[in-house]
Amino acid sequence: MTTDSPLRDRLRAALLTARKARDAETVSTLRTALAALENAEAVPTARTSGAIEHAPVGVGATEAQRRVLSDADEVAVLDVEIASLEKAGRTYADSVPERAAAARRAVRALTDLREAR
Repeated sequence: MTTDSPLRDRLRAALLTARKARDAETVSTLRTALAALENAEAVPTARTSGAIEHAPVGVGATEAQRRVLSDADEVAVLDVEIASLEKAGRTYADSVPERAAAARRAVRALTDLREAR
């Protein structure tokens, strides 16, 4: 199931553009951001152990509805991704400048998409 929202629509449109341009760096950044949003919708599972005969049986017996994120929740998830990239940029600044520059470009791309309305 894919959720539609203005932010995800912008991310998907930018992903398509980056794929057409064969911009692997931007494609990777956008796929990671979209995956983070999908992961945030996952329902936490309760880890239990027990006998197999007590396991649920039947089609859909273990299915659960995914969480629905509000627009604010989606922006918060994207902000975490941006913060992570900013931290990576600072970490690589002295040792691997090209990776630091790539992280800064990713931050700019995601920030632009987050703020576009």
